[in-house]
Amino acid sequence: MASLVWLPALSLSPPASSSHLADRRAASLLHHAATRTLPPPPAAAASLRSGALRHRRPYLRRILPRIAAGNLGEGEKREPMVPPYNVLITGSSKGIGYALAREFLKAGDKVILCSRSGERVESAVKELREEFGEQHVWGTVCDVREAKDVRSLVAFAQDKLKSVDIWINNAGSNAYSHKPLAETSDEDLMEVVTTNTLGLMICCREAINMMLNQSRGGHIFNMDGAGSDGRPTPRFAAYGATKRSVVHLTKSLQAELQMHEVKNVMVHNLSPGMVTTDLLMSGANTKQAKFFINILAETPEVVAEYLVRCIRVVPNKGTMKPTYIRFLTGLKAYSQIFSRFAFGTRRNRYVIED
Repeated sequence: MASLVWLPALSLSPPASSSHLADRRAASLLHHAATRTLPPPPAAAASLRSGALRHRRPYLRRILPRIAAGNLGEGEKREPMVPPYNVLITGSSKGIGYALAREFLKAGDKVILCSRSGERVESAVKELREEFGEQHVWGTVCDVREAKDVRSLVAFAQDKLKSVDIWINNAGSNAYSHKPLAETSDEDLMEVVTTNTLGLMICCREAINMMLNQSRGGHIFNMDGAGSDGRPTPRFAAYGATKRSVVHLTKSLQAELQMHEVKNVMVHNLSPGMVTTDLLMSGANTKQAKFFINILAETPEVVAEYLVRCIRVVPNKGTMKPTYIRFLTGLKAYSQIFSRFAFGTRRNRYVIED
């Protein structure tokens, strides 16, 4: 299967230019690195000097010097990651993002908050500093749809924390719209897709580039949502489609990191289940929605307590294996649905059912 992942990245037709030769040379270097039969350093240096490689393969340009030096692969040393951790959470001025930040702070970690709204960021930071002190939490404005904003977020985090151990991509939007796709406005579609898909890609790119240069490396966690398991999401089809793409993106990034034998960065998935945030409750206007919200949803505080406990275990293990942390498992969901039908539990828990 690894070869199938690798093949699309190679040029299989006869080389027509120096850029094709550079690509093949890069692929050869990575193959030899994996088998530990490295070519002579001068040959590696020649490939690195190739203008085509420099422009067409910036990711390889970052990795190949470590291959040529013989220090990428088995036994590569990195600084151990121990608590307290430096944590960055996007979309963290309210809801599950804010609850996650508070749980990390309770555990003794340092946290960077961000949101599109400067007013909400300021308010959230003020509240958390009153409880945890000024030297543990900072906040800044960031629109994840804008690459320049995300780069500024990285610079802000490096200034305040020097490095980031845990980056959580929580920012997301459903445009507070629950209607058939055929009735969805252009503005709402752009809001959902650019925030949940483009924004996530930009954040992952910048987080990986930052963590590659950190002695401790780092862990990135992408938040999934309704639709991520492939089930239909009527009345918010665009949102469900973007959340399905989260899982694919995470798997692709894991494959890329493994392909290039990166040992200090890993991308994971987080699944909070149904959380009583503004996004969820804005759709609590049908009989079916009210039924499942009452049965399956939990408050941000309950979900965050569980997720943070599990997230903090990942870097503490000292391994870089991908994980998928789920709050609402299938067994838990079926158990709660059964209890509702059998004993009438959780009726009218959050919203009054018809």
